[in-house]
Amino acid sequence: MPDGTMRPTALRAPYHHGGLEAALIAAARAIAERDGPDGVSLRAVARAAGVSQAAPYHHFADKDALLAAVAAEGFRELRAALLARAEAAGGDPFERLRALAAGYVGFARARPALFRLMETPAFQRAGAYRALDAARQKSYLPLADAVAECLPGASRAKRVNACAAVWSLAHGMAILASDGRLGGLVDLSDLDKATDALIRQLNIAAAPGA
Repeated sequence: MPDGTMRPTALRAPYHHGGLEAALIAAARAIAERDGPDGVSLRAVARAAGVSQAAPYHHFADKDALLAAVAAEGFRELRAALLARAEAAGGDPFERLRALAAGYVGFARARPALFRLMETPAFQRAGAYRALDAARQKSYLPLADAVAECLPGASRAKRVNACAAVWSLAHGMAILASDGRLGGLVDLSDLDKATDALIRQLNIAAAPGA
């Protein structure tokens, strides 16, 4: 008989055979998005996923390794979102570049907790988490490709600087917008339009005559 005791509800259905790692990542992400990274523990994740407390250690050495896997998933989702925006923008490379910047800001605003986790300083150390490093690097490729198309024949140094300029602007806008610090300067009711207006201030993102 029910004893009236409240029991924690799992954040997802019990994993199927072979899906333990995915279940743990999903549970950790749900907790991080709800309570922040500090709210994540391997014990809480195991409970939320409906597995034993020892189960997470089959895939993750510690909490940081699990959160790094969540961050890697975020970068893979970011890459997919950017590729979709670039494809929807059509064949003009300048339009694709501006769409990528808007997509970056939009991703960050739609998933603020995940975006902050992806940018955790401890995860920026190269080589610490290889899967995370690979996912992060691949997420930048759509931007690099768009810049290369906008600057045919340019030197590698110029392309690298252009990538850094567009990324810095988009990333800075993403952080400031998420913190509510751009509202007095930029109309964020139309995020794509606002991002486009700022990106156009960079010569790389302005087509001839734009």
